[in-house]
Amino acid sequence: MSVTPSAISHQIKGLEGFLGIELFRRTKRKVILTEAGESYLKPIKSIFEQLESATSELKSQQKSGSLRLAVAPAFLTRWLMPRMESFQESYPDIEIEISSSTGLVDFAANDIDMAVYFGSGEWEGIEAHYLRPSRLAPVCNPRLIKPDRPINKPDDMRFYPLLHVTKRKDEWNDWLKQHDLDPNQFRRGLMFSSGSLTAGAAAQGLGISLSDPELVMPEIVDGTLRVLFDQHLITDKAFYLVYEKRRSVTPAMLAFKEWIIEKMVVDDEG
Repeated sequence: MSVTPSAISHQIKGLEGFLGIELFRRTKRKVILTEAGESYLKPIKSIFEQLESATSELKSQQKSGSLRLAVAPAFLTRWLMPRMESFQESYPDIEIEISSSTGLVDFAANDIDMAVYFGSGEWEGIEAHYLRPSRLAPVCNPRLIKPDRPINKPDDMRFYPLLHVTKRKDEWNDWLKQHDLDPNQFRRGLMFSSGSLTAGAAAQGLGISLSDPELVMPEIVDGTLRVLFDQHLITDKAFYLVYEKRRSVTPAMLAFKEWIIEKMVVDDEG
């Protein structure tokens, strides 16, 4: 309880003064209940037990329940899954069901509680909590680069196919324009439905993708991917944890929100 013996003694004396009755008999070696104290203890003991039980139940509710999540594929496999053990250790009684989603969730038509969106942060009827920005940089498999076509500056990428995400076709154009380059001078490569797939294709040597280095760190570490230029695409898009504004936030939802935001802060500080 983080209360010192002296503080407890003062509380007891205060109670005895309030009641006008001696509850404890103090000897040199110990403190024992008086007859009045014994009589008083019997009815209030059950009250304290009920208080303890209610408190434990309330705390248990905060760490139990179920949660259904829909998460963008790249964020799911590359960021969330490697960290889920931490959440399960903190909240072992929360049952989680996770699905992959490449678009907006129709919360009214299914039983999804929360989702991770990638976008501007403004969606009608949606409560959005900022998680992290988009940090996209050119990456490719080193084997893709030919000896006679080295990539030493951004303009050198025009000799290689640029891999695109279908719903984010302008990302390469924006990155190239930020470096005063004409997108029409570059080769358009394969298109994929998600950033996770473009990164995978780049790792297979199919071209250059715009990927978040943090989300493809395992491939960077093992040499399957290399960051060509540490110059990120400047964009107003980011990852957000979202849910319907009109719905009540359950203890499980609150626990996950607090956990994931805290993890983001730790990652940024690290």
